[in-house]
Amino acid sequence: MSKALIIDDEPQMRRLLRMVLESRGYEVCEADEGQRGLQEAAFHRPDVILLDLGLPGIGGLEVLKRLREWSDAPVLILSVRDQEAVKVQALEGGADDYVTKPFGSAELLARLEVIQRRRGTRHTPEITAGPLRLDLLHHEARIADEALKLTPTEFELLKALAAHAGRIVTQNQIIRQVWPGQVSDPGEGLRVHINHLRKKLGDRGLRILNEPGIGYRLEG
Repeated sequence: MSKALIIDDEPQMRRLLRMVLESRGYEVCEADEGQRGLQEAAFHRPDVILLDLGLPGIGGLEVLKRLREWSDAPVLILSVRDQEAVKVQALEGGADDYVTKPFGSAELLARLEVIQRRRGTRHTPEITAGPLRLDLLHHEARIADEALKLTPTEFELLKALAAHAGRIVTQNQIIRQVWPGQVSDPGEGLRVHINHLRKKLGDRGLRILNEPGIGYRLEG
């Protein structure tokens, strides 16, 4: 049974989340503020954490920062704040995905499934995302056993997206992985490579979605 930790100061929201999660077989624990949330995470070692940003005392972003010092548990941010800058800050701070309140239970459960599925493949020499398979040792990409002819940059770009399939990868995260140490801004180059990659993926069941002002998401 998977363990889920809810860190949210709203009792009604915790009750709702508990009901939704327990209906899917999760074992649920709760915390109503940041410090308690960190203590619960250390004690229970949850498989996934649902973290509100607007917490009393230690804010959600600080909780996330402290969590990432010792835990790689998937973290789904839940917040009423939908500003692009806040989303980027949370994602670059180590969050696995971000859902804006209010949200539907189906969307919530789908996001949780995706970020937990990713956790088990982080350290393997192969990445799979839907019909896509990336062989990291040989730098080969295949979709349903059909080889994709990619440039080295396109392969690194697709790897960055596929490793986080189903969630937003910010532009800065992509740039740091694909163009490490580059001083000039490759923003326009990133858009060009994304367009080339979309054409090569064609209609094979994978889509690269643009999250305006934030980054990209691979869906399939």
